[in-house]
Amino acid sequence: MSVPASPHTAPAPLSRQELMQLCDFLYRHTGLAYGEPKRYYIERRVAERVLHSGAAGFAAYMARLRNSPAEVEALVNSLTVNETYFYREDYQLRCLSGGMLPEIAARRSPGDRIRLWSMPCATGEEAYSLALWLLENWPVVDAYHVEIVGSDIDTRALAAAVAGEYGARALSRLPPALVARYFEPLPGGRHRIIQDLRESVRFTAANLVEPASMAAQGGFDVIFCRNALIYFDTASRQRAMENLEAALLPGGFLCLGHSETMMPRPGRLQPRRLGGVLVHQRPEAA
Repeated sequence: MSVPASPHTAPAPLSRQELMQLCDFLYRHTGLAYGEPKRYYIERRVAERVLHSGAAGFAAYMARLRNSPAEVEALVNSLTVNETYFYREDYQLRCLSGGMLPEIAARRSPGDRIRLWSMPCATGEEAYSLALWLLENWPVVDAYHVEIVGSDIDTRALAAAVAGEYGARALSRLPPALVARYFEPLPGGRHRIIQDLRESVRFTAANLVEPASMAAQGGFDVIFCRNALIYFDTASRQRAMENLEAALLPGGFLCLGHSETMMPRPGRLQPRRLGGVLVHQRPEAA
């Protein structure tokens, strides 16, 4: 058992039982399966939170977690991975403007709403990429009310997304002409996406494995959920897929990451190839 920590000393390493207790708590809240192989990664971040919260050791910190949604949020924020950049997996963006959206628009009238969702969106690069790509590559974008939403469980990442400030690595896949057109230079080599684009994307908190959290976002025509399911075990992946399927409007499309495979769910989503790109489509309502 770990011993209480003073405000000036690092908490003792977690016992096996304590690690399992924490991992079970995190799994129930996020669907992410941590364990002994990720001990160092977890311990380091939990130690930071224990010291920051002033808790007298692990037992006191667990008690605080159970009674403080704000502390749960802070711990989850410290554990999530936000590795992304603009125009990631751009073959799906080409499919969006060349295949998915024309098919969706054919069922709508000018002025109708079309909703796109980047979930999880991390620090916003992928959600803003949708707006940039459509402005540059879908000539009829102004004929429809296109709504873009970016969601994530990490509220710290969402705050960064709203700010819209990025370094050179995040912008490395964008043509220089687009950076000049849609970003304002900042000190230190950073850039901020222009205000019109910042206002064109709405950011919200959502949890892939919580049905109520997902349902609160409404229905979408296209969902980009890339490189998130690889962090889940089979049961959490199933829960996430059920929530994503429920969020798709009839005829809508789901795009997963290139390393992710769809679990079979007969009758829910159908695999399709549009321009050589694999997507998953919810059947049209009868």
